[in-house]
Amino acid sequence: MSTSNVITTTSHGSGPTCLAFSKDGLRAFTGGQDCIVRIWKMDEGVEQEPQTAAEAEAAITSVAVANDYWLSSSEDFEVRRYFKDTTDYDSSVTAAVGVPVRSVAIDSKGKWVAVASDELVVKLINMEDITDVHRLEGYKRGVRRVTWHPSGALLSTCDSDGKITMWDITGEQPRIEKVIEGVIPTITDQESSEFSYDCSVVWHTSGQHFYAPSRSHEIVAISRSSWNETSKFSDNSVFGAVTALAISANGLYLTSASHSKVHVWSTQTRRLIASHPASPGSTVTQLAFSPRENLLAWTDTEGAFTRWMKPVPSDSPDPAKPFTAINGALSKQKVGLDLFNDGEDATKSKDPTDEFDDIHLDDEAIFDDFIEDDLGNGAFTDEPVKERNAGFVKEMVSITKAQLPFQPGSTPMINKRQYLAYNMIGVIEVTDQDTHHVVNVEFFDKTLRKGYHFTDHFKYDLAYLGDRGAVFACQPENEHPAQVLFRPYSSWSAQKEWVYPLKRTGTRVLGVAAGSLPLSGKNVDNDLQGFGNVAVATSEGDLTFLSGTGRERRIIGLGGDYVTMVASVEWVFVVYRAGSTTIDGSQNLSYILINFSDFSVRQRDSLPVAKGHTLKWIGVTDQGAPTMYDTTGCVHILTKYRIPHHAAWARVLDTNLLERRQGKDETYWPVGITGSTFMCLILKGRQEYPSFPRPLMQELPLRIPFRGGDPKEETVERELLLKEIALDSLDEELTTDEIASRERAIDKEFIILIQAACKSDNIPRAIELTKLLHYTTAFDAASKIADFYHLVGFKEKVEMLKAEREEAEDRMIAARNKRKRWLKPDTQIREIAPATSARSSRLDPLSDVRPPPPIERPGMARVTVPVIEKSRYSSVAPSPSLTPSRSSEDEQTLTESPVSIEIKRKRSDLDDPSGIPDLSMPPPKQINPFARKANPETSKNPFSRKVENKTIRKSESFFEKVEAAESEPAKSKKSTNKSNDKDGPRQTTLFGMMAKVPKKTKAKDTIDDEELAAPESQMDIDVEMQEDSQATTDGWEESQSTSETQDTAVVRVAKS
Repeated sequence: MSTSNVITTTSHGSGPTCLAFSKDGLRAFTGGQDCIVRIWKMDEGVEQEPQTAAEAEAAITSVAVANDYWLSSSEDFEVRRYFKDTTDYDSSVTAAVGVPVRSVAIDSKGKWVAVASDELVVKLINMEDITDVHRLEGYKRGVRRVTWHPSGALLSTCDSDGKITMWDITGEQPRIEKVIEGVIPTITDQESSEFSYDCSVVWHTSGQHFYAPSRSHEIVAISRSSWNETSKFSDNSVFGAVTALAISANGLYLTSASHSKVHVWSTQTRRLIASHPASPGSTVTQLAFSPRENLLAWTDTEGAFTRWMKPVPSDSPDPAKPFTAINGALSKQKVGLDLFNDGEDATKSKDPTDEFDDIHLDDEAIFDDFIEDDLGNGAFTDEPVKERNAGFVKEMVSITKAQLPFQPGSTPMINKRQYLAYNMIGVIEVTDQDTHHVVNVEFFDKTLRKGYHFTDHFKYDLAYLGDRGAVFACQPENEHPAQVLFRPYSSWSAQKEWVYPLKRTGTRVLGVAAGSLPLSGKNVDNDLQGFGNVAVATSEGDLTFLSGTGRERRIIGLGGDYVTMVASVEWVFVVYRAGSTTIDGSQNLSYILINFSDFSVRQRDSLPVAKGHTLKWIGVTDQGAPTMYDTTGCVHILTKYRIPHHAAWARVLDTNLLERRQGKDETYWPVGITGSTFMCLILKGRQEYPSFPRPLMQELPLRIPFRGGDPKEETVERELLLKEIALDSLDEELTTDEIASRERAIDKEFIILIQAACKSDNIPRAIELTKLLHYTTAFDAASKIADFYHLVGFKEKVEMLKAEREEAEDRMIAARNKRKRWLKPDTQIREIAPATSARSSRLDPLSDVRPPPPIERPGMARVTVPVIEKSRYSSVAPSPSLTPSRSSEDEQTLTESPVSIEIKRKRSDLDDPSGIPDLSMPPPKQINPFARKANPETSKNPFSRKVENKTIRKSESFFEKVEAAESEPAKSKKSTNKSNDKDGPRQTTLFGMMAKVPKKTKAKDTIDDEELAAPESQMDIDVEMQEDSQATTDGWEESQSTSETQDTAVVRVAKS
């Protein structure tokens, strides 16, 4: 195949291939599974017939070229040497013992050759004397690739265990300088296609850092000074495993291959500047820049050899021309060398690469000039200064590529399939049908929500699955603006969905989120709960808040570059970049927590993303706490998030330390966190996104990565962390059954740790753990442990701690009061209970889960200020007009029940302050006009009872009878004429209306000491009630012995 700038030639059979350029760039050497090496001339086209070296008896695995010779390695155990630019065989350099040779590498001077094979050693062979061999040992598995540092002082090896080993070759014997783990993937299966990928370390020409493909399918840069990762190369259009890497001759460009595409990156800006597809369905196994011209070549698993002419745009510096900064530094070195008369030798080099041989590239001054010239101070010899300073000059500074916005749980479109959302609620899958998309929405709990699918003609590329509805968003295309679609789950509403268009030209949707109360079996179609809230992030730098019915509520400026967001029932959690990325690899990400109710900011801080890493996922736990996962493999949960400005990120899991990951090359795709479980999808090998059909969800236990290694202590602390998160979500409640059971389980673990501390005689640790117990019964268990180990002092301290806990304020009440002091004024959003019937609007008290309202009891409050009652005789008595009348007091007294009177009497005794004399005058004695005379001589009625000093109050029943007698005079006379008739009722006298004296004893007529001690009003009321009741029952019996004259006297007295 040949196009205007790409030439493809079939050179070998199917299988892994290798490639190398000659030092002058005039020839290219390729090898493959057909056991031959072909030599191609770069100035000839596709019709040329290459030279062929066919001495190998097995597949060619590697080719290396020096100034005077070139080498090839093969699976037939041999490393062969050939003369320069020819196929003439020279000799065998070395041979492995019955295993294939995987890689050969020649240092910059062509003196030393490194040979890697499936043997557990790497051989260093002196090409001037091939019997001079150094063996680099210590490997547990075979070495796949070897590369040299530009200075020749270091040798880098990459083995099958995923380790990068740095060997210092400067001494008499090579020694290991550094072993780097966790960067390149672990590949132990030699039959897998991934084993043939080029995992070589690619050194920058400055020697200050190198590049390598990572396990997360990214290109990482690692500094030589600290051996730490400093930056990454990534782009949304680049995905899949990195199969090959190469760097240009001047170090300005880096090329990579992944997913049948070749990409060219700028090493200064770490941005993608060009891409080109490889042969369809093939895998690129080796890449190389030409040292002579702007040309990039590669070989693939289909056996094709491809040359890409001018991969770097013409307006960018040429990848083959020397770098001025290094040349300037070299000139300074040459001036110094001329002082020793070495200038003549320094100018004799014909090969442009030879001028680097005698220069120590680790010199900080050289690297400083390298960075300084990136700013536009004569960096490139082929570009005028005026043109260099035009445009975005700052992009030439070595900075970190900013992470682009992403939607949590989404994947790119791969093979016309894509996940738009993947969380604990369900999955949104999209299938590209060229002219339209088919969207399929599936839920994990099918009892609450029913899945559905629809045809999408707008090609929505963003989606979010909320608790009560799904949000979709599409970008502007042609005349159609960007828009947001909300589809609720419930079926009660006639209008099931609504659309929110962004009518301004060019406005794009960067992210969407929806938050609402979770559905339950009782409120699936309850419209009282509503559809929650929707948040939309746009390219105009703002957040737009909408209600669940599409009503616009607020537009808030974000103040930075949006990255991602997730929503809960109360808030939206937004990640953004307030400024720019830093030169040391930091993404500089921050977050903000905004309430849906009043749009107040509850939390604002930075994200704990390490330098050189990016954010991969954010979500919400089942307890409502924000959580995050980054490329380091660590999971964090935001604690105290409901308390303003008190939140902190707690690390709860490091996936790199999982037991199941040992010896495996796998990564994890987060889905959610439930309790103590991390829900995720397992990605094998270099897989970056979940595939189709949908894989099964896996459960990984949360483990706080403590460095001590005691599993008991880790379990206790993890449970304490989860318990604190659950307590923070409470309002007026003191605790819940789940929290109480969790506290009891924690106390059991504490008792085990206390026993271990007592057994090891670590009393301070035992006391520390005892203070953390929740229930007093656990203190008794600690005392028994102290008795068992005969620790008298520890037992006394346990008893002291128990007594202090019992005397102190209840810990649950103290925790609630603390939450009230810290918490926001508005309470947590709760579910509204539906009415029991359509006609009634009252709430069902049995289904109302809200806390009861506080009851105010001012009468039961403790008296702190003496209360002095004021009468009308005191100097500050109120005016008589304000004094209540006697009749109203009597009516109030008579209408109250005896129970309430008894309560008042007890309350008055409590409220009466003791020790304070009453200086006011007593009230005047109240005279009852109906009271009997104390002198017995005034009464001549022989049937009257003995008069006692009792106060008689007016009885309403008495006057009712008198009024009835006056209203029916005829009937009363008729009854008197028939006084002998004992069957009918008869009238009674005034004395007969009084209470009848019991015949048994006179104890009832006297008032005992308790009645005398009672208040006067209470005693009077008791006497009145007793007399009225007896007068009512015994009146008819007394009427049989009375006369008409007595009845008339009764009427007269009543009238008076």
